[in-house]
Amino acid sequence: MSPPLIGVIGLVVLFALLALGTPIAFAMFFVAIAGITVLSGSPAALMTAGTSPFASVASYDMSVIPLFVLMGVLASSSKLTEAAYIAAYKWLGRLPGGLAIATIMGCAGFAACSGTSVASVTVIGSMALPEMERYKYAPSLATGCVASGSTLGILIPPSIAMIVYGIMARESIGKLFLAGVFPGLLLSALFVLVILEIVRRDPSLGPRGPKTTLQEKLKSLLLAWPLVLLSAIIMVGIWGGIFTPIESGGVAAFAALVIGLFRKKFTRINFIQAVKTSVRITAMIFTIMMGALMLNYFIALTQLPSILADWVGSLPIPPTGVVIIIMMFYIVGGCVMDVLGLMMLTLPIFIPVINTIGYDLILFGVLTTLTSEMALITPPIGMNVFILKGIAGNVPMYTIFRGIWPFLGAMVVLLAALLVFPQIALFLPYAMAN
Repeated sequence: MSPPLIGVIGLVVLFALLALGTPIAFAMFFVAIAGITVLSGSPAALMTAGTSPFASVASYDMSVIPLFVLMGVLASSSKLTEAAYIAAYKWLGRLPGGLAIATIMGCAGFAACSGTSVASVTVIGSMALPEMERYKYAPSLATGCVASGSTLGILIPPSIAMIVYGIMARESIGKLFLAGVFPGLLLSALFVLVILEIVRRDPSLGPRGPKTTLQEKLKSLLLAWPLVLLSAIIMVGIWGGIFTPIESGGVAAFAALVIGLFRKKFTRINFIQAVKTSVRITAMIFTIMMGALMLNYFIALTQLPSILADWVGSLPIPPTGVVIIIMMFYIVGGCVMDVLGLMMLTLPIFIPVINTIGYDLILFGVLTTLTSEMALITPPIGMNVFILKGIAGNVPMYTIFRGIWPFLGAMVVLLAALLVFPQIALFLPYAMAN
């Protein structure tokens, strides 16, 4: 049996295990060890299993993940994200659809410190949905804007998904962060336009919120300034060359701790809980990464990546066409798999293809992140939708999905814009390089 055929069989077994509910990390470990045993013998498989997992995570570069995870959890525990939503609520709530717009702005603010959409849909959803229900917002608009806005967490830096992509693709995490800035802001603006168009057609779907005084507005800004400071520390530090992305994670985590202590939002109990949460999330990411890198070694032995890259390079279609096909795969695959797991599983196969066609890896990272966002809210399965269903309670699943469609259309518009005008994403990172 040829190595490529063994590789194909291994992938089929892997997806069968995932369909049976096997955790992705353990499924990748099993397939990798079994495949290496078939190709190179049990001694090689045991040696790889004994050295590769530790070597894959025990490096200085990997420390960027727990640092940014800790920063996001500390910021959430010190109520910085709530302050961002309250500020947006005070300034925008009086507009038609203003509470939904404030929710999008709150999600954008949360994304600037959390790096994950799961936390965003949980925190913002628990704050925003009761308010919108109180002011008679249509359930479809309320849940649609929360589910869609929460996806900004893996596009606006710092993004855990971009960190993982940078490590897997061996690209600059600082450049990836900067490449996500304009697309993230543009997507936020498109979401706002979607809300304005919805309430223009039917104002009853998003009634105006309560009036707030100028004093209340200014006071809300005073509460939200720490979040702005935290984002500025990360981006200005990286942009100005003051510290590396890894160092920025440490500085930002320390800053989040200091801000929380200054605002007297930390107790001994919630600080310990924040550390435990960070450890749990980091352990999950590292376990998946260990399994993915083991699987990568097996896939490399089968020569599948090079065969696929040569085949794609010989196809009579332009590089953009190849990228679109890969994006479609991520949209479908992300509906049934965790985003980070999907990226770690597929990037070792797709990166050689992208190199072969000469496509920019920074731009591909932004496109991969965006399509992974889309998968989080795409019917029939979307992780954010199921989480939101647990918060929304009596709102039917079909109502949530109905509210998501207009926002999903905005994401398709941004995806098309990035394919046609790549400088939207590439301007900042290459300006930094110059």
